[in-house]
Amino acid sequence: MLQAFTTALPLTGCLLAGNDPDPALDVPAAYDGFSRRPAVAEAALPPLDWWREFRSHELTAIVEEARNSNLDIAAAVARIVQADAQARITGAALLPTVDFNGSASHSRSSQTVTGGASGGIGRSERDDLSAALSASYEIDFWGKNRAALRAAEESAVASRFDREVVALSTVVSAANAYFQLLAAQDRLRVARNNLQSASRILDLIRQRRAAGTASDLDVAQQESTLANLRAAIPPLEQTVKQSRTALAILTARVPEHVHIRGGSLDAITIPRVTPGLPSELLAQRPDIREAEANLAAANANVVNARAKFLPSITLTGEGGYESAVLKTLLRPESAFYTLAAGLTQPVFHGGELSGNLDLQKGRQDELLQNYRKAVISAFGDVENALDAVRRTAARERLQRDVVRYSRQAFDISEQRFREGTIDLITLLQTQQTLYTAQDALVQARLAHIQAVVSLYQALGGGWLTKPVETTDAR
Repeated sequence: MLQAFTTALPLTGCLLAGNDPDPALDVPAAYDGFSRRPAVAEAALPPLDWWREFRSHELTAIVEEARNSNLDIAAAVARIVQADAQARITGAALLPTVDFNGSASHSRSSQTVTGGASGGIGRSERDDLSAALSASYEIDFWGKNRAALRAAEESAVASRFDREVVALSTVVSAANAYFQLLAAQDRLRVARNNLQSASRILDLIRQRRAAGTASDLDVAQQESTLANLRAAIPPLEQTVKQSRTALAILTARVPEHVHIRGGSLDAITIPRVTPGLPSELLAQRPDIREAEANLAAANANVVNARAKFLPSITLTGEGGYESAVLKTLLRPESAFYTLAAGLTQPVFHGGELSGNLDLQKGRQDELLQNYRKAVISAFGDVENALDAVRRTAARERLQRDVVRYSRQAFDISEQRFREGTIDLITLLQTQQTLYTAQDALVQARLAHIQAVVSLYQALGGGWLTKPVETTDAR
């Protein structure tokens, strides 16, 4: 499954050139329990719009609205704009700067000073006009500015993957909130149905008390059961309300303007998880690709910090026209120019340059560890999600058996209680067992669905199917 990864890891190809650190990752050969490859390699790949696999039109509409309107995603897009602008600002150092300078001045000096000791009157007023272009350029001989630009560009790439991380988290949050809403509605239906059953039994007990075959204690016990069932309803109603509010926030709308019908978890189709998950997981998850881009930016910053120890060469030039009279400003004799070259070699900066280099190396090592952690965590997330899918599916299947048997026991006990062949305690026990089993089934199905959502999240969302390669028959 992951054999291709052991021979070539496209993620790190751009990171390991030169003196860049080696992530040195120990990659497993296969996921536990999913070593068998499918007959079709693409069968294990979840689609880009994986939320449609649950076959819920309302869920699809909610997710699409969240993807288009979520404020966290909008903020991530704004960070992309900032990162692109910063890359342009940093890249400006690779190009010369050119400025136009124009000035016009009129001055008058004191006549008593310019007249001299004889008291004569000299020329006291003059004009000064100039128009010039000035340019400066730093020769990037050691690659200092190119490294800074590369770091800024990689940071911009990381901001794009950060947006994908936020978008995936938003979609997962919306799906989970919707499923929690459905689960709360299912649990409400279970509680209300059991409330009706308990009310029916209470009426039956009261009839038997009137006939002298039941006591006040029997009535009180059933009334207590009825009260407990009523008390369980408000928290579930609160959960429904909170889930609707969470979905409103995710879609950037006020809760009063959000109308979600909901339904039942039984109407949700659980996608089938196929074996053969490919090794391209590392190239798919946006958080890993963000960590890779951040590490690449740190590598470039180290190169930039080293280059600051070396001399910098700057070329400057200025040329234009200067005259005291406007009509002679553009004549050849009014032209002037200045050319200069400068070299600056850092000698003593009080440890600033060495401190900056150590800072960038430390940052590089930090991001390297973050990258390693992201890769290892990705495998751990997938392993946990696969295990959760298997175990929650088994739990749901077994819990359905519990509900079926509990339903049979309650129906039989209610019938026999009407016939007077069993006591109230047995009936109450079977009633409570049925209610607990039904409520646990809803929670088991919710856990199963959320495990599938977690698997999609662990895989980095949806996957693009590779195009089919064809050969030219000519």
